[in-house]
Amino acid sequence: MTLIIDGHSFHYEMENLCRIFFPYQKINVTPQPVEDRFLVYAGISQSTNGILVTARLKIDSYHSENSDLLPLHAEESEQERRMAILLFRLLVDYCGFTPKWGILTGVRPVKLLRRFVAEMGEEKGMEYFQTQFLVSPEKAKLSLTTMHNEEKLLALSEPDSFSLYISIPFCPTRCSYCSFVSSTVEKTVKLIPEYLSLLCKEVEYTAKTAAELGLRLISVYVGGGTPTTLTAEQLDVLLGTVNRSFDLSYCREFTVEAGRPDTITPEKLTALKKCGVTRISINPQTLNDEVLHKIGRRHSTEQTLSAFALARELDFRNINMDLIAGLPGDSVPSFCNTLDRVINLEPESITVHTLSLKRSSTIFQDESRPFTNDAEATAEMLDYAGEHLFQNGYAPYYLYRQSRMVGNLENTGWAKPGYESPYNVYIMDETHTILACGAGASSKIKDPLSDRLERIFNFKYPYEYINRYEEMIIRKDQVKTIYDKFRRIPE
Repeated sequence: MTLIIDGHSFHYEMENLCRIFFPYQKINVTPQPVEDRFLVYAGISQSTNGILVTARLKIDSYHSENSDLLPLHAEESEQERRMAILLFRLLVDYCGFTPKWGILTGVRPVKLLRRFVAEMGEEKGMEYFQTQFLVSPEKAKLSLTTMHNEEKLLALSEPDSFSLYISIPFCPTRCSYCSFVSSTVEKTVKLIPEYLSLLCKEVEYTAKTAAELGLRLISVYVGGGTPTTLTAEQLDVLLGTVNRSFDLSYCREFTVEAGRPDTITPEKLTALKKCGVTRISINPQTLNDEVLHKIGRRHSTEQTLSAFALARELDFRNINMDLIAGLPGDSVPSFCNTLDRVINLEPESITVHTLSLKRSSTIFQDESRPFTNDAEATAEMLDYAGEHLFQNGYAPYYLYRQSRMVGNLENTGWAKPGYESPYNVYIMDETHTILACGAGASSKIKDPLSDRLERIFNFKYPYEYINRYEEMIIRKDQVKTIYDKFRRIPE
């Protein structure tokens, strides 16, 4: 596919819109007129009459065009929105299905809705969300419900609050859909002892920085990868370092992603319990063994059920389970069966993800067909999940989207009242500072008195993290520099 961008700089949004309908396509973006059997044109020109916005779609013998004349004083954001609507409608007509999030391609639709509601009130904000961005009534309602459920967690964050994220970038195997920076233990097991040693040093350094800045830790989240790839002894060392280094008296959550059921043992769960972990994830993704095999998960449904039962026996009373809608080889009946069985287990929260087709994942394909069948089936899965989770006492409390998601759909965290994960809300809303440790981790330094936010990136891969550790620690001195800048009183 070739996307011609003519007379404007809105290539990112137009490319993302094309990708909603053709996620497998390689998109060549160019300002130059070219010939291609698969051509999308998005152009803006100006005359004395106004600003002409034009979108065209040409696929072999198929050709369609939309245009709109805007006033000369139309702001760039309005030009971009109107162009997105023109292109969206062309693609809807050609592909024969209408994505439920309309022209929205951003990660945080709930945050956007919150801004509209704050500016216009709830009724007008909701109307604007739907009419100006073509969001369906059901997704607008889901966003509003999520927004209200987030509010009680957002209220817990104070100007001096922060969260801690710790990255364990190792997994037993690499899932075919995965795009995270993680390494299989088979290839990197020799790196783990040195990685863990340096990680504990970074945790201690981060704790010292937080104390010097007078920050209060209110949530801890250990993710990956798969943290329970570590042995029980290694988990005890890492989590013990967190306990010794930080003041946890204000902490409302200590989550560890146990993740893969095939990594869960009584010894590891006992280590987590001993170190004060309050919430874990046991993630089946699906309870269809054929699909598990297809996506490269080495565990079975039986192992998931056994791991969950073991966690309950060891008195874990806040368990999350992740599911993925739209997995290769899964069907609507199979997904619904998985959801029903997971609900029957009565975990405290269930996170329903939509498959995201990242180029770095092994299932990414390059095909010219639109993704309509997969999108419609996945949308049906999410509709079923929403209806049945509501019926069983779960409520949506955070929601986000990723690029290349099947059908431009969403990931939603559902929880029983009182079992929401504060960290998930804070990271998605960008509420407060997240200090992050480990390979691939990104610290987000938030100005407590404005929307300003700056990022500090750790090295991505474990071997880089190890080899360039001292350089990375020096870089993290920026945390204090950034806070000093935020706190400086203007003259």
